[in-house]
Amino acid sequence: MADPAMVANLQEDVDEILERVLVECGGLGKLQWILIFVVIGSKLAITWSMLMMTFAGATPDWWCAWQNQTSGFNDSYVESLKTCSPPANYSVGDTCMSIRFSDDKNTIVNEWNLICDEEWIASTITTIQMGGLLASGFIAGQIADLIGRKPTFFLSLLLLTVSNLVCGFAVSWQMFAAARFVIGLACGMYLTVFFNFVLEFIPIRYRAMIMAIPAWPVFAALNGLVSWWLRDWQYLHYASAIITVPFLFGVFVVPESFRWLVSHYKTKQAEVVIARIAAVNGKKKPDVTKLIEITRKEEEMKQDKKYSILDIFRHKSLMKHSFLLWFIWLASGYSYYAISFGVEELSGDLYLNMFLLSAVEIPAQAVTWFFNNCIGRKWTCCLFYMIAALGGLAVGVVQVLNPANSSVIINGCAMVAKLGVAAAWAALMTFTTETYPTVVRNIGYGCANSISRVGAMVAPQIVQLSKSVSGLMYFLCGTLMFLSSISAALVPETKGKVMENQIRKSGKADVYKLESGSVNAEKKITI
Repeated sequence: MADPAMVANLQEDVDEILERVLVECGGLGKLQWILIFVVIGSKLAITWSMLMMTFAGATPDWWCAWQNQTSGFNDSYVESLKTCSPPANYSVGDTCMSIRFSDDKNTIVNEWNLICDEEWIASTITTIQMGGLLASGFIAGQIADLIGRKPTFFLSLLLLTVSNLVCGFAVSWQMFAAARFVIGLACGMYLTVFFNFVLEFIPIRYRAMIMAIPAWPVFAALNGLVSWWLRDWQYLHYASAIITVPFLFGVFVVPESFRWLVSHYKTKQAEVVIARIAAVNGKKKPDVTKLIEITRKEEEMKQDKKYSILDIFRHKSLMKHSFLLWFIWLASGYSYYAISFGVEELSGDLYLNMFLLSAVEIPAQAVTWFFNNCIGRKWTCCLFYMIAALGGLAVGVVQVLNPANSSVIINGCAMVAKLGVAAAWAALMTFTTETYPTVVRNIGYGCANSISRVGAMVAPQIVQLSKSVSGLMYFLCGTLMFLSSISAALVPETKGKVMENQIRKSGKADVYKLESGSVNAEKKITI
C-alpha cells in the first residue's frame, strides 16, 4: 500500500505545476476569452429559460361576466374584475358565463384559463421546472466528473434547445409542464458544470474577476425588455431556442479541461490541450515533463478511482463544510427565486419591475469582485447575506404594518434584498468551487446546485401562499439569509489557495486539508 504522505506530496506537486502551466500558457489569454465567450455567453439562454415563468406564469387582468337576473333581457351581464364568485352588490347568477382576458400580454394563464380553481397550476409548473434542476444537479455532477466537463456542458445546451421548442408548440398545460421539467434538467446540467469548466482554465488571480462578470443580471434585465417587446409566452420560448443554437458550435472550439484530464491520469490528452492553449495564446508550450512524470507515479501508487458523493462523506471536515455550504445554497435558492417570481407583489409596471430586479444585480457582481479580493470569499458572503437579511425582514415588517407610502418602501427594500442575495450567491459560487478538490469538485458543486433547487421549488408555493399571509415570503427570506451569514462564517477561507486536484490524506487518518494549498507555506499564492 502506498505511503499516504508520499501520495499527498505528489498531489501537492501536481497542483503547483498546474497553476504554473496556466501562467506559462499566457494566463488569461485568447483561448480563455474564447472559452468565457462560449460558456458565459450561453448563459443568455439559461437565464431566459430559468426566469421564463416570471412572465409566462403572470396573470393578466381578467373579467368574469355574470348574467344579470334583475334585467328582463337574457343578454344582460355584469362584469367583475378578477373575482371567482358573484359580486355581492348585484343580483346575478352563480355561474360565470364567460371570461375575458386583457390583451396586453399572452401568458399560459390566459392560454389555458388557469384561474380560480386552476390558479395553482402556474406556480406548480414553476415548481416542476425546479424539480428538473434538482434531479439534474446530482446526475450532472457525477457525469461531469466521470466523462468530462465538455460533453456534459454541450449536452445541456442541446437539450435546452429542443425542450424550448417543444414548450413553444405545447397544446396543453400538461405538455407544457413536462417540457418545463426537461428545461429544468438542461438548466441544472449547465449550472452544475459551467462554472467549474471555466475556472479550471483560469489562473488563481483572475478567478474572482471572472465570477464578477455580470452575465446573469444583464441577461435577466434583457429578458424583461424582450418580454415587454414580444409579450407572448410562445415567442419567448422560440427566441430562447434560437439564441442557444450558435453556442452549440463552440463544441469545435472549446477543449476539455486539462485539470480534469490530469486528475484522471489522461496525461497525453492533457498535454495536447496544454499545447493548444499555449499556441492560441501565442506562447511557447510549457515543459510538462515533470507533470507527466509525477502523474504517472501517482497513478502507479493508486488506482484510477471513480469518485462519488460518498467520498465527500468519508472525510469529516469536508463533510462538515459541505453541509454548511449546502444549507446556504438552499437558502439562496429560495430567497433569490422567491423575490424573482414574487415580482407581481411589487407595485408598478410588471416589465419595469422585472428589469429593475435584474439590473440591481449588475453593480452587485462588480462589488463582489472587489470584496472577494479585499476581505475574502467567506466574509464577502457573510456581509451580503446580512444585507439581504435586513432587506427581506424590512419588507416583511412593512407588509404587515402597511404604513403610508408602503409600496415605495417595499419596492426599495426588495431591491436591497435582491442585491444582497445576488452578490452573496456570486461569492458563494467561487467559495464553493475552491473548497472542493478537482476529483469531487463537480460532485460537491452539483449537490450544492441541486439542493438550492429545493429552495427554488418551494419559492413559487410560498409566493402563492404569501398572497393570503402577508409578509410570509419576505420574513422567511430574511431569516434564511441571516442564518446563511452565520453558516458562511464557519467555513474556512479559500482566498489565495491553489485549487487542489485530489482529496488529501495525511498521517494516521484521512483528513481533508483545505489549508494545504501549496507545498511550502512560503510558496502560497496570494492575490
